[in-house]
Amino acid sequence: MTSVKQLQVTFDCAEPERVARFWCEVLGYVVPPPPEGFATWEDFDRSLPSEEQGSAFACVDPSGVGPRLFFQRVPEGKSVKNRLHIDVRVGTGLVGEERVAALEAECARLVALGAARERLLLADGVNESTLVMRDVEDNEFCLD
Repeated sequence: MTSVKQLQVTFDCAEPERVARFWCEVLGYVVPPPPEGFATWEDFDRSLPSEEQGSAFACVDPSGVGPRLFFQRVPEGKSVKNRLHIDVRVGTGLVGEERVAALEAECARLVALGAARERLLLADGVNESTLVMRDVEDNEFCLD
């Protein structure tokens, strides 16, 4: 049996580049170099048929550890809660007020980038505090 060597997380969205650039800022990811033969992604995009222009974008972990994120344009809008979401681990190892303060600080940074705060779920004896948020296209994610 072959083991998985790489993982890519794919987002369906309306504006791939906008959503990709948001997640680059959230995670410290970068836009990979354009395909060979193109100086920029804009040059590559202009080489595509008009209906495919702006239809996809990607970002990668510069350290090579995290998964590649791929964003693809789809015609339908988001209509229900995500079945899968990303947890951004900013409070690892922290508890109580110190954890909540770290979550709130990261929340403020992400709201300035276009995210929306949903709700704070306080520690309940089983789970530590988590802050539920939405990205620039209303996809849920958590700060934990």
